[in-house]
Amino acid sequence: MPFRSNRLITSTLQKIKDFIFNRLNALPTGRQLTGFYLLAKNHLTKSGWKKSVKAGLPLDQQGVALPWFTFGAIYFLDKRLQAHFRVFEYGSGNSTLWFSHRVQRVLSVEHDPLWYAKMQDTFSMHPAISCLHRTLPDDYPAEIRNYRSEFEVIVLDGRERVRCCMNALEALTQNGVVIWDNSDRPEYRVGYDYLLANGFKRIDFYGMGPMSAHSWCTSVFYRPTNCLGI
Repeated sequence: MPFRSNRLITSTLQKIKDFIFNRLNALPTGRQLTGFYLLAKNHLTKSGWKKSVKAGLPLDQQGVALPWFTFGAIYFLDKRLQAHFRVFEYGSGNSTLWFSHRVQRVLSVEHDPLWYAKMQDTFSMHPAISCLHRTLPDDYPAEIRNYRSEFEVIVLDGRERVRCCMNALEALTQNGVVIWDNSDRPEYRVGYDYLLANGFKRIDFYGMGPMSAHSWCTSVFYRPTNCLGI
């Protein structure tokens, strides 16, 4: 008897819900409200967007660190990164943690001494992570020049991105790729053109990402033979 009662209650509640949705969808304003509701219930919740807004950090639905890239770029990279990869990253944070769970090594360079100090306790618990503090305007973009053919992935998500880009190519392996966040910004045009002139192609991932209410672009620059299998 209780089982039948529960089924009856569930069926009745569903009928009420369907009735409300049907009435709302009969009006333009109602369709807008139901659209917002479904967006929040599905994409914004399942992607972790709502949780990341509340926390003020890029997180997935389970509260695990995400890069502050567009969701399309995150999904694309998550399926293609390999355990033996080495990553050089300009700009440290949750992206550093995210990469560290997927690759052999992450070397992150940070210009902000306060942020660098804040992240040290967190990073020290992850043996795959090394984080360096380098000052602007010169030491920070020049750090990548200390390495030769060492990294499968170089991430440009910090300061002086054009200068960092122009210093970076010798540090890439032959099949290495460059991930450039906020690649819709016209002030970085010289850097984009530099990579294209050096034989790279470009895939753009436009859309929303963790925390942000606006859309932007994260791009992957790659050569014909590349470690991501593009």
